[in-house]
Amino acid sequence: MTKATKNLDAIFYPRSIAVVGASTKPGSVGNDVVKNLVLRETHKFDGEVYPVNIKAKEILGIPAVKSISDIPGEVDLAVIVVPAKFAEAAIDEALAKGVKGFVVISAGFKETGSEGAAVEKKIAAKIQAAGAALIGPNCLGFINTDPKSLINASFASKMPCEGKLGFVSQSGALCTSVLDIAEEMEMGFSKFASLGNKSDVTEVDFLNYLADDPKTSVIAMYLEDVVDGTAFREAAARVFWETGKPILILKSGRSAEGAKAVSSHTGSLAGSDEVYTALFAQSGVLRVDSISELFDYASLLTTQPLPKGKRLGIVTCAGGPGIMATDAAIAAGMELATLTDATVKKLADDPCIPHTASLHNPVDIIGDAKSDRYEAAVRTVLEDPNVDLGLVILTPQSMTDVDRIGEIIPEAAKGIDKPVVCTFMGAADVAEGVKNLRHGGVPNYAFPEDAIAALAAAVKVTEIRDMRDRDVPTFSNLKTDVVKKLVAEILADVKEGEEKYLTQAECRPIFQAYGLPLLVSEVATSEEEAAKIAADINAPVVLKVMSDEVKHKFDAGGVLLNVNGADEAKAAYNQIYANVEKAVPGAKIDSILIEQMAPKGVEVILGCSHSPGFGPLMMFGLGGTLVEVLKDVTFRLAPMWKACAAKMVRSIRSFEVLNGFRGTPKSDLAAVEDILLRLSQLTIDIPEITELDINPLIVHPEGEGASVADSRIVLKK
Repeated sequence: MTKATKNLDAIFYPRSIAVVGASTKPGSVGNDVVKNLVLRETHKFDGEVYPVNIKAKEILGIPAVKSISDIPGEVDLAVIVVPAKFAEAAIDEALAKGVKGFVVISAGFKETGSEGAAVEKKIAAKIQAAGAALIGPNCLGFINTDPKSLINASFASKMPCEGKLGFVSQSGALCTSVLDIAEEMEMGFSKFASLGNKSDVTEVDFLNYLADDPKTSVIAMYLEDVVDGTAFREAAARVFWETGKPILILKSGRSAEGAKAVSSHTGSLAGSDEVYTALFAQSGVLRVDSISELFDYASLLTTQPLPKGKRLGIVTCAGGPGIMATDAAIAAGMELATLTDATVKKLADDPCIPHTASLHNPVDIIGDAKSDRYEAAVRTVLEDPNVDLGLVILTPQSMTDVDRIGEIIPEAAKGIDKPVVCTFMGAADVAEGVKNLRHGGVPNYAFPEDAIAALAAAVKVTEIRDMRDRDVPTFSNLKTDVVKKLVAEILADVKEGEEKYLTQAECRPIFQAYGLPLLVSEVATSEEEAAKIAADINAPVVLKVMSDEVKHKFDAGGVLLNVNGADEAKAAYNQIYANVEKAVPGAKIDSILIEQMAPKGVEVILGCSHSPGFGPLMMFGLGGTLVEVLKDVTFRLAPMWKACAAKMVRSIRSFEVLNGFRGTPKSDLAAVEDILLRLSQLTIDIPEITELDINPLIVHPEGEGASVADSRIVLKK
């Protein structure tokens, strides 16, 4: 169960605010916070503000009080800017006063070490016990642009205009840069908050709060980590699929962390960033790679409707940029719309459009185009039923009435439920036209490639929104109780926290209970048993060493293929012992598995590793011995939807190998998806599984299923 959603109204919609640590010193945080609340005429807080300072009689013309308990009326929000060593006492006093909202701007907590972390934890516990909410500590503060509660409770120098974007950042320093960029772009915000150390209020609380905020239509976040992956997934999915609000996230920390000692391919390939990639993919989140991308996409999503498809119509006055946009669109997976005959005729018959114009998409209306020509072409192209979204390109010439064109494009697009963006290429010559575009609600991008990237992002949001099969399947033939009993027996003599490696033979009953396709096999502990088993199978077999001290059997010479008959099996049995002794001297061998050779097919890998705070992370990719070299794998978190399994299988780079390449038969994708979903359920039902590999799973032609050819499991008590 995830924790209940925090009510942040006491923070964003207070009737009164106390600034504890308010200062008379200009340029100090305690002075700037008060100044932002009471002196900024365009965004003055319309409520009571109480500066709290033990020495001052007044601050910026506002009477000061020595302590929060001296305030005559109720206080809804306390902004704490006193040094960290005094913060706990200030919060105790505020809680006694009945304060329900807190923003601790002060630094000096867990970011400074264990002592500060202990104080922070203690403060958070008191806040939660009182049913209050706290943003921070170590944060910039927050801003609300809602006219009902206009507040700048931060030490930022700028106050953004009202808008539809809710922005939350884990970095306070980044916030000030974002506000500066937003002012230049004339980008407005609904709510703007700095998370700080996230001792109480987290990104999940903000997701839930902004989901129900009527002023917010798009949510953007800069995150360095996620406190609770499961809660985040639930909250983000609700925001996106239930309220329809797109979520943009810039997550730092993509680079690989220090190597982790693991025994499975999945564990070695599953870095921390793969967890976040999977989390966002299953949460309806659109991940961005830079601040510029975040603002580019937000500019479109906050002003334009989502497209119904990916067919692009382009209107341009210059052929080169039109070709650049076309190339970028095709590379981004979009399509160039084929205009209908009726549209082409309407363009040809329009007196504003010269006969020298190119009337097939991209529609090139020639370099001397003025506003009347743009108006006619843009409206006609956008009205074409084959066009889902539009791009208008302008390069300024001496006769171009750029300012007027910036005014007419929003008018020309009005009433047409399709996104349209512009690329007015230039700087000073197009500045006024760009300003007019923005005032009309049409975003502008400096270059065609940037505009296409934003349009492609909107297409992606539509595709995510329309994703089907977002349900976790149920299986009627899973023998969960059998596996739980078996795992308990295996771990009976294992100390808590220690791991137990299971060989392929030991994995078999677990997989069998969950309906995975296994080959005929049996273990041998002598060459005579090996000979008898091979004779009974009466088909080519493979011999594999079973030892928890031999992690990579193939590399150690512990796997011999295409063994025929009793005599070859006896020789192979002894050969494996010799090979392993040479490769891993002294390794204890439990047995040798003799298994029927699988029919031909494509080798893939399926796996799972445990991610603290996120749960089991499932992996799929091209399998075999080179999996860690090729790294052609993808990840999702369990429990998985049907759509997750289908997407995983189809998103690896080498998918065409499975899909029928150069005359080879198509592989049984349905069988792979079924196995992935069964493994997903297994990892949820049996939390003792910390790592799991099936490598390879041999996928046979369509309709013929798949075969588990090798496997390993690591259990932890």
